[in-house]
Amino acid sequence: MPLDSLKHSAILSTLFKMADDIELIGASEFIKDRLYFATLRSKPKSTANKHYFCTDDEFIYENFYADFGPLNLAMLYRYCCKLNKKLKSFTLTRKRLVHYTSFDQRKRANAAVLIGAYAVIYLKKTPEEAYRALISGSNSSYLPFRDASFGSCTYNLTILDCLQGIRKALQHGFFDFETFDVDEYEHYERVENGDFNWIVPGKFLAFSGPHPKSKIENGYPLHAPEAYFPYFRQHNVTSVVRLNKKIYDAQRFTDAGFDHYDLFFVDGSTPSDVITRRFLHICESTDGAVAVHCKAGLGRTGTLIGCYLMKHYRFTAAETIAWIRFCRPGSVIGPQQHFLEERQAAMWMQGDVQRSQPKQPRGVSRLTSSMDDLALGPTHTTITTSPAGILKSHSIDRLQENDYIGENGLCMTQGDKLRALKGRRQPRSATTGALRLEDMKMHTRSPSQPFSRMNLGVGTQGTISPLKSSKVPSSSASASAKRIGGSSSSSASNLKRRISEHEYPGLPVADHFLQVQLNLTCLSDMHPKAKQYTSGPGSQI
Repeated sequence: MPLDSLKHSAILSTLFKMADDIELIGASEFIKDRLYFATLRSKPKSTANKHYFCTDDEFIYENFYADFGPLNLAMLYRYCCKLNKKLKSFTLTRKRLVHYTSFDQRKRANAAVLIGAYAVIYLKKTPEEAYRALISGSNSSYLPFRDASFGSCTYNLTILDCLQGIRKALQHGFFDFETFDVDEYEHYERVENGDFNWIVPGKFLAFSGPHPKSKIENGYPLHAPEAYFPYFRQHNVTSVVRLNKKIYDAQRFTDAGFDHYDLFFVDGSTPSDVITRRFLHICESTDGAVAVHCKAGLGRTGTLIGCYLMKHYRFTAAETIAWIRFCRPGSVIGPQQHFLEERQAAMWMQGDVQRSQPKQPRGVSRLTSSMDDLALGPTHTTITTSPAGILKSHSIDRLQENDYIGENGLCMTQGDKLRALKGRRQPRSATTGALRLEDMKMHTRSPSQPFSRMNLGVGTQGTISPLKSSKVPSSSASASAKRIGGSSSSSASNLKRRISEHEYPGLPVADHFLQVQLNLTCLSDMHPKAKQYTSGPGSQI
């Protein structure tokens, strides 16, 4: 080749590289000359030297109200797999990889957490190093995440908080993407499949509260205690802690060999010191895993598990909230966020003291295990002034969940609303890993990832367990379908009976139905997904 041609090629190559460098000015560099993160106003075209990709419309957060992230653990896993595949791809070997996002501040924040967490997990960067890369160049600050409550945000969870939560969980072995079973995670987090997530594998499982009978009522799947037995036994869950009011008979768990504890406190509120101490003592005295639930398994459940994480693993409150939301989005709500902040120092101190002492023999004392024999004192009180100027105190512990009436006179609690919204979510598309149960394969459980599927047996009440993941016999399936499909004709009688017995005791039947219709109308106003409650088959109240 002539010398002039070689010089010309070298000059062109240099010019192209300079053009690429100019386009990447302001982008965050995670691997030198290889991996970048950028915020762009329009969709770019990949070139001979650059490969652009975006995940904004691939990994989508399923919100309750105004919450928008962070994305759950399954989506983080799928993102890491996607990026690792691109970095190892032969056709992309000589290209710079640019993960770009839009100026939609919510999508941008979620995208930043994805690549930042990848840097912490695979590139071994500290959370601070990853965050500095994210805000380098022309990158502005990121919108902080908020809770799943209906109302104004009072607590900001930052990108750095999320990265620190991932790093802390990684250090303690709470997850390992080499053995993580994403299909298991996505299967069991669905309401129809049990609605549960592991927060600390082998120790804490958070789940939505069981009901007296497995059935589908008004389009919402309800699971009886027996539906959980096979999974709990398979994964060494030995204790169940209930934080909401009694809906099912606890003896159904105890007769099956599980320990069961009641530690009620009002939906949306924070636990008293007495309840916190008893919860920690139960968990510290139990050899197996502890399954914790309130009504939706989000607020109260996440708050008490968070106290354990701070005490035994020295998580900060922000790291605690971030990690629990990665595992179970929507967890820890409203004042519960501030409660964890306030309790952080005390939990750390109690943990330090306990670790410095000789280990005591395990076993829950009679005083703590027999919760039904205990009368909780009025630890939380509110003071009001009567017209006559006399101070009155009201014990929060004495209130029932349905005593909390909204401005419109509605009796649905926060947990009711969150669970209803989650129950109306549509099945995921193929990009987020939705699988038919028949296609699911068996997996071997690893110590750090207890999400292995199994053939769950038939429930004790003669119906197929909603958590069953093996093939359903055609005769049973048709019978089940017939039972569910007939809800339009029998839903009114079922709903009438349920309301009369549980929801609004003492009201005439006509008032029961009016109250439920008001609740559903309120839900539809609060969230567009909930409109399905007030339309379609089975909604004629």
